[in-house]
Amino acid sequence: MTKKIAVSLPDDVAERLAREPNVSAFVARAVRRQMAGEQTRAVLSHAGFAITDEDVARAHAEMQQLAAGITPELREQATRVQTEVRAARARARR
Repeated sequence: MTKKIAVSLPDDVAERLAREPNVSAFVARAVRRQMAGEQTRAVLSHAGFAITDEDVARAHAEMQQLAAGITPELREQATRVQTEVRAARARARR
């Protein structure tokens, strides 16, 4: 069953949704992700691990800082290593 609702959104969000071929499906996925995150936090909290919005923001900031340190040279090196690992796996399967 589905239900039609109307929402007011900031311009940047509305502009992003305007590029989606199926806005309803996109929004449903986003809300389900949010619901899953809430459920995960509830389970973790019940197990004694309280995760706050500040904890999540701090983790995101750390991830962004780490991602900013990934240079083109590191990406190239990672690609070479990945190629070597795949080749070694292929040889091991023979």
